[in-house]
Amino acid sequence: MISPLPTVLRTEVVPALELLTVPQVMARLQLGRSAVYDLLRSGQLASITLGRARRIPTRALTEFIRTRLEQEAA
Repeated sequence: MISPLPTVLRTEVVPALELLTVPQVMARLQLGRSAVYDLLRSGQLASITLGRARRIPTRALTEFIRTRLEQEAA
């Protein structure tokens, strides 16, 4: 008797959460340091703090851009 091949379970691959530094966000948005920190302070751009370092998830940056585009279109 031939044994069946093992069933391979398909798991979803969760993309790694990419965190950006303030200078990386500055470059992507072509804004100055104080403008980026103003967005963070006002809550328009979400971030996390790791020790003394501020990091912005790429999803937060994408959502910020999407929201701004929708506001501009309205």
